[in-house]
Amino acid sequence: MSTKNEGADVQSTNELIITRTFNAPREMVFKAFTEAKSLAKWWGPKGVKLNVSRLEVKPGGEFLYNMETPDGSKMWGKFVYKEIQAPERIVFVSSFSDEKGNITPNPFLQSFPLEIRNTLLLTENKGTTTLILRGGPIHATQAELDNFTQMMGGMEQGFKGTFDQLEEHLKELTA
Repeated sequence: MSTKNEGADVQSTNELIITRTFNAPREMVFKAFTEAKSLAKWWGPKGVKLNVSRLEVKPGGEFLYNMETPDGSKMWGKFVYKEIQAPERIVFVSSFSDEKGNITPNPFLQSFPLEIRNTLLLTENKGTTTLILRGGPIHATQAELDNFTQMMGGMEQGFKGTFDQLEEHLKELTA
């Protein structure tokens, strides 16, 4: 299985856009985003264990998780789902959180937006799926918007690594 990484197209409107094509059917890619056992295998940075605390894939539902580093440190995050149109569209707001799901500041950059609205679109063509992820801050100050824009290159690299892991997970599913 191979993927084609078209990279990210960063616009001046504080929106990160990442496009990636996977050699897997759309339904399989959608399930990888909506099933706890799949998410635990690929979401997050390489070498970090993902622990799913709660996953309710429905409008108003939450994905509450922590990422555990090899030294045992944990960082919490959550998605709040706004729209689910299986298998082609997921809209969610992501943020850092505590273990109860309360929104917290980014532990690495305090003046980073608290909430990012993301739209995930999946289209299929002859057994391959193109993923387009669009994300941008909501309810952000100008300083937070500026930091988001400055961090786009790092976010692009982070998503590349995460989507590399998704590619490996999809290979396992189709083997």
